[in-house]
Amino acid sequence: MDDTSYNKFVKLRTLLSIEGIGPVRVLNLINKFNSIDTIFELSKSDLKDVESINSNLADRIVAGIKNLNSIQKQLDRELEKLEKLNANVILFSDDDYPELLKRIYFPPLILYTLGEFKENDKYAISIVGTRKPTEYGKLEANRFASKLAQQNITIVSGMARGIDSAAHRAALASGGRSIAVIGSGLDVIYPPENRKLFNDIKENGSIVSEFEIGTKPDAQNFPKRNRIISGLSLATILVESRINGGAMRTANYALDQNREVFAIPGDLNKAESDGTNYLIQKNGAKLVREPEDILFDLELKLKPVVGINIPKPSFELSLFEEKILVTIKEEEKQIDKIADDTGLSTADCLVNLLSLEFKGLVRQLPGKVFKSIY
Repeated sequence: MDDTSYNKFVKLRTLLSIEGIGPVRVLNLINKFNSIDTIFELSKSDLKDVESINSNLADRIVAGIKNLNSIQKQLDRELEKLEKLNANVILFSDDDYPELLKRIYFPPLILYTLGEFKENDKYAISIVGTRKPTEYGKLEANRFASKLAQQNITIVSGMARGIDSAAHRAALASGGRSIAVIGSGLDVIYPPENRKLFNDIKENGSIVSEFEIGTKPDAQNFPKRNRIISGLSLATILVESRINGGAMRTANYALDQNREVFAIPGDLNKAESDGTNYLIQKNGAKLVREPEDILFDLELKLKPVVGINIPKPSFELSLFEEKILVTIKEEEKQIDKIADDTGLSTADCLVNLLSLEFKGLVRQLPGKVFKSIY
């Protein structure tokens, strides 16, 4: 870490140590005053002029800034430990900060990493799910991760038990790369039985954390890290999740971040499938049956990494299905317009559109609007 980065790191950590200051407020301050150095020269009255900073918070910021030297001594010890781990510190302003992650609403301002990011990681897809999957869930996580990794797509997950671990292992076993976003410091491996997996990912991808070294895997850390899993990914695949599972939070973060969400349908009689089936039902996620469905859906975004010969699913189509596909090929249309253009009844159109949706060729948008993805 050069002197400029070191100075920014110390000042970022100083600001983030102040109660009531989070990444969004720090970014707002930096954007308003053009540099983090300027913030450390502000008076209380200057700070009070900033929107969302009241008198009490301004007092805390001024007091926190005065604490810079003691924070610096603590960080010097941390950096020594990170150096022994061969870890990296990546700041939001650094050129090697992941491009996709920069675009989310409250990105982490500091990332601690083991391993390295590569160019192809810009085309990552996350696979998440329950810690207690069924055999079906484990098989599907393995199948999707393997096929996608074989197409040079980096697989992102949270290194938790269950679906996460299955996805990481399958990606690595297929000769691909994987990124694990953890809810602890880089020196705390959790769950402990994933030590070998942790080391394998470090060698063939990256371990990522926003938490400082020594941080234990407390429960509140995992919902926070979920936004990074989705934030590093073009799309998120939900394999199995209970309706209130952590993987559902990741899927919701992905939706908030304007990223694609896919879900593998599950057994209606299994609680492990409640979350995935719910998202499909509510149009929060697109139903997928094959890895090729995802490659085809994301074709334009993935072209730089998988090339132009993305495998396309092959289906036999009825005459009515073909007619509907032709009419919505160039533009998305509302159901009444589709009925007018095809000469079919609205009921017949809906039946055939449902069939096309199950085949992964059509997506339904709000307001009974349909678009072709074939």
